[in-house]
Amino acid sequence: MTKVNTNVWVVSVRDSIMQILPFILVGSVFVMLAILNDYFPSLPSFWTPFGWTMGLISLFVSFLVPFNLMEKKRLRKQRLIAGLTGLSLFLVIITPQVIADGEVGFGHSALGAGGMFVALFSGLFTGLVMSLFGKFTFFKEDSAIPEFVRAWFDAMIPIGLIVATGWVVVDIVGFDLYNMVLGVFMPLAGVIETPWGFTLLMMLYVFLYSMGISSWVLTPVAHPVMLAAITANMAGDAENLVTSATVYSAYLWVGGIGCTMPLVIMLMRSRAKRLKALGRASAVPAVFNINEPVVFGAIAWNPMLMVPMWLQGLILPPLVWFFTKTVHFAPIPMRQFEMWYAPFPLATWLTTGAITGILLMALIVAVATAIWFPFFRAYERQVVEQETAELAAKEGKKAAEAARREAADTIQVATPA
Repeated sequence: MTKVNTNVWVVSVRDSIMQILPFILVGSVFVMLAILNDYFPSLPSFWTPFGWTMGLISLFVSFLVPFNLMEKKRLRKQRLIAGLTGLSLFLVIITPQVIADGEVGFGHSALGAGGMFVALFSGLFTGLVMSLFGKFTFFKEDSAIPEFVRAWFDAMIPIGLIVATGWVVVDIVGFDLYNMVLGVFMPLAGVIETPWGFTLLMMLYVFLYSMGISSWVLTPVAHPVMLAAITANMAGDAENLVTSATVYSAYLWVGGIGCTMPLVIMLMRSRAKRLKALGRASAVPAVFNINEPVVFGAIAWNPMLMVPMWLQGLILPPLVWFFTKTVHFAPIPMRQFEMWYAPFPLATWLTTGAITGILLMALIVAVATAIWFPFFRAYERQVVEQETAELAAKEGKKAAEAARREAADTIQVATPA
């Protein structure tokens, strides 16, 4: 894990995701406020400022990944050019459309979390090409041409190669990378309503999310299947378990995808100052099942917390299946409920109307807590050691500065007028 976590490519992606955390935090606030729009239509739409914060995070990542990669590879002269080129390639791939007059923004959901996979691909591809040309130059070292002019000309080849690649693949060949990602997951539709299919789908959700790729990328595949399943339930034609009500409101994702509420509580009580601050910032959104702050702030590209998140996807779905479909301990939600932001266990009661449903939800939270705890403790220990070392270094620097000043004062006093 340490070897993976210190790899320059992984560190660049992780740092890029961490750097957009303020936009995610602000966007989470607007998501919570947007709940008011459902009940007070006269209020301004809070989804508009959401679109200008969390709704642009993929755009930001497409710039930050190559920028940080050049920084880590000590090719600092190319970092701005690399970042802007990554952003350009990302826009080429998703081809956003300007929205009609009277509305705000651009017409493509991939600019937000739904396009994170494409943004990472654009950034990494750009970083790779820029790295290959990192030390290339048209000029000799003793050239009389100013350095900034040389940098312009040296950057032309990698920029042209990257943009031309996107142009040929997307516009000339007509390859749709964005929808290709969705097509990879289309076969899931036929196997979701089975124990292993349910587990596979939930594992894909947490696996992608742990790498900073929003689960929204699966929505066009999974949501129609879940909607058809709950429609059959309401008509009395089936007892389908894999529905939005089951996953987001009744039993599974307490606090958000990956059942992260227990982790948020652990962070709030952490001995590490940084983790405690993150936990407190994530607490209110977590109550409303908005977990982007904790995922992007602690889990994404952090091997110490990615593994337990994967385990949530492997262990919790079979438990829900066993206690609802096998032994019939708790009821299967039979009515549509799309208010994913409703807090647990209120949402469980609204979707199941049974005490046994709340008991099953409590069991899921207990198991999730047991999964998170040992990994959290190991990660917390690392952060505490890091903070202690940083504090010691800071105190040492202060002590050295004080000693230097004292020595200078002593010399000044001892020197004759």
